[in-house]
Amino acid sequence: MVFRKLPGVSASGMGLRLSQKFVFLLFLSGLVTLCFGALFFLPDSVRLKRIFLPKSDNQAVTVGSENDVGEHSKKMPREQTAKGDSTTKLKILSRKQSVTHEARTVERSVGNKPPEEWNPSRTKTEPVGRARESVTGEERVTTSTQKGQNKDIFDFEKFKQCLLKAPLGKDNGKPSDPQTLQRREKVKEMMKFAWDNYKLYAWGKNELRPSSRNGHIGNMFGGLRGASIVDSLDTLYIMGLMEEYEEAKKWVETDLDLNSNGEASLFEVNIRYVGGLLSAYYLTGAEVFKRKVLELGEKLLPAFNTPTGIPRGVINLGSGTSWSWGWASAGSSILAEFGSLHLEFMHLTELSHNPIYTEKVMNIRKVLNKIEKPHGLYPNFLSPVSGNWVQHHVSIGGLGDSFYEYLIKSYLMSDKTDEDAKTMYYNALEAIETNLVQKSPGGLTYLAEWRGGILDHKMGHLACFSGGMVGIGADDGPQEKRQHYLDLAAEITHTCHESYARSATKLGPEAFRFDAGAEATATRLSDRYYILRPEVIESYMYMWRLTHDPKYRQWGWEAVEALEKHCRTESGFSGIRDVYSSVASHDNMQQSFFLAETLKYLYMLFSDDDLLSLEDWVFNTEAHPLPVVRKNCLQSETGTQNAGKSTTE
Repeated sequence: MVFRKLPGVSASGMGLRLSQKFVFLLFLSGLVTLCFGALFFLPDSVRLKRIFLPKSDNQAVTVGSENDVGEHSKKMPREQTAKGDSTTKLKILSRKQSVTHEARTVERSVGNKPPEEWNPSRTKTEPVGRARESVTGEERVTTSTQKGQNKDIFDFEKFKQCLLKAPLGKDNGKPSDPQTLQRREKVKEMMKFAWDNYKLYAWGKNELRPSSRNGHIGNMFGGLRGASIVDSLDTLYIMGLMEEYEEAKKWVETDLDLNSNGEASLFEVNIRYVGGLLSAYYLTGAEVFKRKVLELGEKLLPAFNTPTGIPRGVINLGSGTSWSWGWASAGSSILAEFGSLHLEFMHLTELSHNPIYTEKVMNIRKVLNKIEKPHGLYPNFLSPVSGNWVQHHVSIGGLGDSFYEYLIKSYLMSDKTDEDAKTMYYNALEAIETNLVQKSPGGLTYLAEWRGGILDHKMGHLACFSGGMVGIGADDGPQEKRQHYLDLAAEITHTCHESYARSATKLGPEAFRFDAGAEATATRLSDRYYILRPEVIESYMYMWRLTHDPKYRQWGWEAVEALEKHCRTESGFSGIRDVYSSVASHDNMQQSFFLAETLKYLYMLFSDDDLLSLEDWVFNTEAHPLPVVRKNCLQSETGTQNAGKSTTE
């Protein structure tokens, strides 16, 4: 190559200038690289990423490490995932934290751990550049275009016409029997007492600490606040506590900030916040609830960005980054977590007319139908990368429970048109009966846990929901087995009642055993606590509706008396540490699910059957009522006139 000599410039001078420029450019390039490296990889860089990256890139979610971080000895919450571009280069960050968790880790898929502060250990990945563009691009198009075009497309008035009965019944479900009415009023007073103390000492926080009279935030909801408010919306409305309901509604409208940037359990946010807002909208027609729930639903979509579409357990609602629980074996997803999204996501599609929510949960079905089930059972741990089971541990209690519940409820909520859900449920129930249902020497029917073919003769309080589940599915099973299923439901519910009746407080332990001479009794100190859980009372309510056997109402009243005696404090309700001790030791936590579930199920138990009729409503695993979707009616021009007019705002 020949350099032409420039006029007035010597060859040596030109070389010196080129050298200086090269050094300067090299320095500038290094500085830019350093700045942008810090931008992406410093721990607190999420806000800066938002400034420099378009929204679609913020939501890119990467797949977590598949290194086995070990199964934590105390079970905890759930997982999440979605499909992505295999050509994307991912920067994998893996770190462990101490694994403790909130008192009921959470709703159904956890258990067997005393109440503590909860920090999600995880195997985490950070997105680099346009990671998973093939997925996030799809979501970006469907969600952003839908916002403007389909905002008011759901016809609430037509929806009301498609209900067979008024949501709150002819007279708000008021029972004619004076004693039953008195008991219902007592439950209503308990709700008002719990709410008033939450408002006084913990307003805007997630839960009330009644003993110390302050609020609790925790890490479970990723920066979201007001879990007790959102969880209580439908309970307040159903009970006719309208002043309190209006307070809660106003808070949602003015103070529920969904622009959080913390680490949230996908499962918990879905069942409490999404479920609570959906039910509040369907009961009242208040647009604020629909607007908020659709905004929140969109924030959950990046959790599905994995090779299989199975979501991971933890998501940052601000950045869209998701990862697996650090305690979950080999970075796996948890059956009860990814299996307990269907009801809410189907309704997100109903309200938004955006099919992506339905597609996400239907893809989970496809993965589960494709994979081989050991003895027809569904293990609790599944790899979101390979789509294979990680361990052969099966439980109808913690880690597995609400997956089965959502199968039968998906069928019922579809107006009995979802044949796939029906088939999956009854096949699973047959496998459960064959492998897990046991009879104790004392004649009690219980559901054991299964570990690679070896039975563990333990039943958790969380598994006690299954009495109601088997009951509501009895009528749609094979004709010759319908009475059998109803009898099985009654036997399971009876066993769970015995776990209450055999304690000094008449409240049940977290787990009870049937070996070494034990019969429905906790044999370990770590299983003796009760944290205001609803599952036993839930089965009482369903069995009352199905049979009208007065013993279920009597058992429910016994639970009310026990709650009043042992769990009521001067400033709210608290769990207790030992159900076998008559001297209560309170755990200082009024769980939000106590207001959402325990008190709601008690109120329904002492109400007439037309209060939230089971013909029109199914309840998610947080007891939030969601309506049966009658497609033919909703798509017709006139709809079907209901038996009465529902109350709207």
